[in-house]
Amino acid sequence: MGRVGVLLLNLGGPDRLEDVRPFLFNLFADPEIIRLPFPWLQKPLAWWISTVRTKRSQENYKQIGGGSPLRRITEAQAQALQARLEEKGQPTQMYIGMRYWHPFTEEAIARIKRDGIDRLVILPLYPQFSISTSGSSFRLLQQMWLEDPKLSSIEYTVIPSWYKQPGYLQAMAQLIAQEVDGFANPDAVHVFFSAHGVPKSYVEEAGDPYQQEIEECTALIMQTLNRSNSYTLAYQSRVGPVEWLQPYTEDAIQELGQQGVQDMVVVPISFVSEHIETLQEIDMEYREVAESVGIHNFRRVPALNTHTQFIDGMADLTIEALNSPSVKLSQVSQMKKRVKMYPQERWQWGMTTSAEIWNGRIAMLGFIALIIELITGKGLLHAVGIL
Repeated sequence: MGRVGVLLLNLGGPDRLEDVRPFLFNLFADPEIIRLPFPWLQKPLAWWISTVRTKRSQENYKQIGGGSPLRRITEAQAQALQARLEEKGQPTQMYIGMRYWHPFTEEAIARIKRDGIDRLVILPLYPQFSISTSGSSFRLLQQMWLEDPKLSSIEYTVIPSWYKQPGYLQAMAQLIAQEVDGFANPDAVHVFFSAHGVPKSYVEEAGDPYQQEIEECTALIMQTLNRSNSYTLAYQSRVGPVEWLQPYTEDAIQELGQQGVQDMVVVPISFVSEHIETLQEIDMEYREVAESVGIHNFRRVPALNTHTQFIDGMADLTIEALNSPSVKLSQVSQMKKRVKMYPQERWQWGMTTSAEIWNGRIAMLGFIALIIELITGKGLLHAVGIL
């Protein structure tokens, strides 16, 4: 089989407060995050947004210790996965490729070439596929494969999503059960799944399977949990003037409080690692929303991190990928059609400001539209598009 490697893909996050501004610049300089009709605007806009948003974002990171724990946790996951694969008789070399901060995906690929890896499993640490998370990393990798002839010698396979993996489902169910059982009346606890939001147009126009996979995943976790608790699925971290997947987390929490729900366990279904969206947005912002509507018994299921069953499931997933027909980057990284950044609808600005992945993703686009309108004379709703 030759030398086998596993490339874990993740978003990345600023390790220190001084990293926040360059991290934000990298985020907004990605044309998959903010897509412009004029490429020359990309970096100036990224500089402007990152400059404007740095102080606010730094304040949020201060609340969780001064930086993102994502790199540290991802490294621990890589070490645990490597050890479990060794135990299962599959020696591998682990690599971490972050999209917007160190260690960058480009750094990981350089190491993979240097180490002479013959077979590579590309495993995103996003259970569900979205064109804006896993898809963005896949498109970057596809470009690298096209431009670097040396990569053609590496036989690789991609795991697009893995939300049905039994070990993952069992680990999630176990963590939920532990939190629910801590209440005086476990059967009365409302299980609240909070997933990343994405613009509605990604799903309806671009063919993003994210919403379908999230809904299926939620149902599978509840089936694995095998309890009669009521549950809700909602979407967090929305920003910008376009419509996102609904219901929105803050609205759903308020509605449940008005209905008399008093005991709630929040499940971060899109996340396998603690980061700012769990530690600050859910634990602080959404807790405050819940308490304001009478939900005082508010708990949050911890992220999987290095949970034994989760790591075991990732090992099984890796071995299965090595023994199955290869899936290529070109098969999983393409959107189906154009989608508009500004659909003709009323403007809806997000309530939260702390999301690490979506923080400011569409915010500040009024600035872009204004520039384009001044240059072209076109109206706001028709000025900006997504390829």
